[in-house]
Amino acid sequence: MMTCGCRDRDMLCMSRRYDYVRWDNFFGVPSVKRVKVGKLHDSREKVVIITGGSSGIGRCTARLFASHGWKVGIIARGLPAMQATAQDVRDQGGCAAIVEADVTDTAALEAAADSIISQLGPVDVWINCAGTGIYGRFDDVRENEFQRVTDVTYHGTVNGTRIALRHMRPRGQGCIVNVCSAIAFHGVPLLSSYAGAKGAVRSFTQAIRGELRLEKSHVRICSVFPAAMNTPFFSHALSHMGWPARPAKPIYKPEVAAEGIWLAARSNHSELFITGTTELFSLATRFMPGVIGWCVSQLGMERQLTRDHRAIELCEPTLFHPSDRVRGGRWPFNHQARGWSIQVWLLGLRQAICMRIRKMLRMTH
Repeated sequence: MMTCGCRDRDMLCMSRRYDYVRWDNFFGVPSVKRVKVGKLHDSREKVVIITGGSSGIGRCTARLFASHGWKVGIIARGLPAMQATAQDVRDQGGCAAIVEADVTDTAALEAAADSIISQLGPVDVWINCAGTGIYGRFDDVRENEFQRVTDVTYHGTVNGTRIALRHMRPRGQGCIVNVCSAIAFHGVPLLSSYAGAKGAVRSFTQAIRGELRLEKSHVRICSVFPAAMNTPFFSHALSHMGWPARPAKPIYKPEVAAEGIWLAARSNHSELFITGTTELFSLATRFMPGVIGWCVSQLGMERQLTRDHRAIELCEPTLFHPSDRVRGGRWPFNHQARGWSIQVWLLGLRQAICMRIRKMLRMTH
C-alpha cells in the first residue's frame, strides 16, 4: 500500500530558502550551498527516507524535515500510523510517500525504497530508525523473541544501509543516519537483546564508514545516540516483568532526538551524542568501566518499569505484529521529559556560527 500527497502544491512552489551544510575539513568550516526553492523546476527538492517513521523519533524527524522543505518517504509496518505521519508532513506544507514494509524483509524494503524514489525523486538522506525491544531477564526471553529484536533493530539497519548505498553510490552523494542508543556503549539490565543489537549497529556503522573513506566516497554514514526518550517504544516493547516499561530518568522529548538527526544529516560528524547521558556512558565506559557498570546495575527494575495506569492501558507489544492504533510521537511521561539538550544546542550554535563566518568570508572575496 502506498500513498503520496502534498498539502496545496502551490505552497511548495512559493519562494523558500534553506541551507544545506557540509563540513569540508577537520576544523568544521562548512561549505554552504544556498538553495532557492521557488518553482519546482528551478531546484530539486531534497528527499529523506525514514524507516520506522510511523511513531516516536521517526515521526518527529519526519515532521522536522518537512518543516525545512524536504520531501519525506516513510517505511513502516502500521498503515494507520504511517497515514498520520504523512498528514503531519502535509501539515508542514511538505510532500509524503508511505509504503508498508518490514525492514527484516530485504526484498520488500527494496521495493518500498524504489516506490518512494519513483514518487519523490532520488534519496538524499536515509534514516534507519526502526527498532523494537524486550524487557526481561535474559533467561526469560524466548529464543524467537530475542532473534526478532536482533532482526528488526540490527539486521533492519543493515538492510536499510545496503539499499541506501545502492542508490547513493552511483550518484556519489548522500547521507545515511543510523539511530543508535546510549546503551550501545554499555548494556543495561533487562534489555540484553536491544543492547546487543544497538552495540552491533554502532560497530557496523563504523566499519561501513571506514570502507567509504577508503573508497574516497562522498557518501557519508553516521550514528546518532539518543538516551531515554519519551516515545511509544515503551508501549510497543514486550515486557516479561509483569509491568510495562518506562524510560529511565533523565527523559527527553523525541523532538530533541529529531533535531540531533537533522543536524547529523547536515554535518560531517561520524558519531553525534544527543544527550548528556550518552556523553556520560561513552566517557565512563572508556575511563571508569567499573564505576559505570555498578551504576547501571543499580537501575534495577523499579526505574525501568511503571505501574502508571495510562501506561498500562496503552501497552500493546508490536514485536511480531504492528499496532492499529496511532500513538503519535510520545509516551505518557511527557511532564517529566526535557525539551532540549545542551549537546544539540551547542552543535546547532556551532553550525550557525560557522555558516555566518563562511558567508562573511565569501562576501569579502
